[in-house]
Amino acid sequence: MDKIGKYEIVRELGHGATSTVYLAVDPFNQQQVALKVFNLDVLHDPTRAKAYRKLLLTEASLAGKLSHPHIVKIFDAVMDSDLNYMVMEYFEGETLEKYGGVDHLKDLGHIAEIIYKCCKALEYAQYQGVIHRDIKPANILIRGESDIKISDFGSAVVESAQTTQVTGVGSPAYMSPEQIKEQALTHQTDIYSLGVTMYRLLTGKLPFDAANNYSMIYQIMNIEPPPPSTFRPEIPAALDKIVLRAMSKNLDSRYQTWDEFARDLVSFISYNVPQQEEIFDTEKFNDLRALAFFKNFSDVELWEVLRISEWRKVAKDEVILREGEEGHDVYIIAEGTVRVVKQGRLLSLLHMGDCFGEMAHLAGKEGRRSTDVISRTEVTLIEIAPEVLSRASANCRYQFSEAFLGLLARRLSMANTRISRLLHDHGDEQ
Repeated sequence: MDKIGKYEIVRELGHGATSTVYLAVDPFNQQQVALKVFNLDVLHDPTRAKAYRKLLLTEASLAGKLSHPHIVKIFDAVMDSDLNYMVMEYFEGETLEKYGGVDHLKDLGHIAEIIYKCCKALEYAQYQGVIHRDIKPANILIRGESDIKISDFGSAVVESAQTTQVTGVGSPAYMSPEQIKEQALTHQTDIYSLGVTMYRLLTGKLPFDAANNYSMIYQIMNIEPPPPSTFRPEIPAALDKIVLRAMSKNLDSRYQTWDEFARDLVSFISYNVPQQEEIFDTEKFNDLRALAFFKNFSDVELWEVLRISEWRKVAKDEVILREGEEGHDVYIIAEGTVRVVKQGRLLSLLHMGDCFGEMAHLAGKEGRRSTDVISRTEVTLIEIAPEVLSRASANCRYQFSEAFLGLLARRLSMANTRISRLLHDHGDEQ
C-alpha cells in the first residue's frame, strides 16, 4: 500500500485487532503524520461494531478542536462505509506503560512533572468542553524524560455533541467511582484517573490488587487504597497526600479544579525535589506565568515558549552582552538582576520579568549590541533565538510582537520623563 487518500505511506508503525497505524507524509506540506486505519470487519457483533464506530466518530469530531502541546493533534478523519482512517500528529515516543512497571520507575521529580503537564493539558481540554474518560498510562505518550502527549480521545465526552455518549467505556482499574455507577461525569473523573496513573508510576502497582474486574470494581467503590509510600518508602508524605486526594471517592474531598492539583505538584517539586542544574519544565512554566513580559500569553502559548527557549543560569558579575558585538537573541530575566552599562556608565538595572537584547533583534541583520549587560546577582535567563521564534505559531509570534511594542512604549515614556526633568532642571538653573 503506497497511498491512502492524499497521504503517502512511509512504513507501518504498529497494528492491533481493529486498526493499523502507518507513518505517512502529507504531500501538501511535507509533514509527517500518523495515519490510523480502522478495520471494523473484524467486529462481527453488530452491537459492538456500532459502539466502536461511535467512539471513532467522537474522536474524529475533535479534529482541529484540541490544539495543545501536550495533546496529540487530530488533523483529519474519514469515516465512511469502505474506508475509515484518522490522521494525527506524529509523535516519536512510547507509552507510559513501560514506566508503570517496578523495574522502570522514574524518579519522583520527573513523575510529578509528567502529571503536572497532564493536568494542564486536561484543564485545556475541559475549557474546550471535553472530558477524556480514559486516562491511563497506555494513553499517554512520552519522549525523553518528560515530554508527553495525551492521546486516544475516543472515549471522550464532548459537551457540544448532540448524540448520546457510549456508556461502559474506560479501563476498569482507572475508572472513578462515579464512572462505574454511570453517573453524570465532570472533569473530576479525569482527575481521579490521573491520580491512579500517578499511583502506578510511583509504585509500579495499581492501588487495588484484584483478581478480576468484579473485585476491582468492588474495591474502587468500597476500599481505601494504601498510600504509595507503602510500596516505595522514599515517597514523602506530601506526595502521598496529593495522590490520595486526587483519588478520593468523595467528590467534595477530591481536587475541585485542575489548577489545585497542578499547584500542589509545583509545591512538591519546589520543596521536596533536590536542587539540580536541570530546571524542571513545571518550574519553568510556573515562572513564565509570573513574569510581566508574558502576562498576555495563553497557557498554550507559554508551553510553546518553553519549547523554543533555552534557559541558563549565569553567575554574578558575568558579562552577558558586550557593546558593539553582533547578536540577535532576546533575553528575558526569570530570576535576578542585571546592570546595563554604556562606556562604563551605569544606565539602568533590569530585574525579574524585564527583557534585553530586543533592539538588536528588531534591527535585524544589521543589529549590533548597543550596551554591555552584566549580571549583578546570580541570574536565570530565558534566551530566544530569532530563527527559532520565526518558526513559532502565528499567535505566539503576535504575543512577542505585542510584548516588544509595550516594552518599547514604556521605555520611550521613561526617556521622555527623564528628558523633561533635565530640561526643567536646566531651566531652573538659568
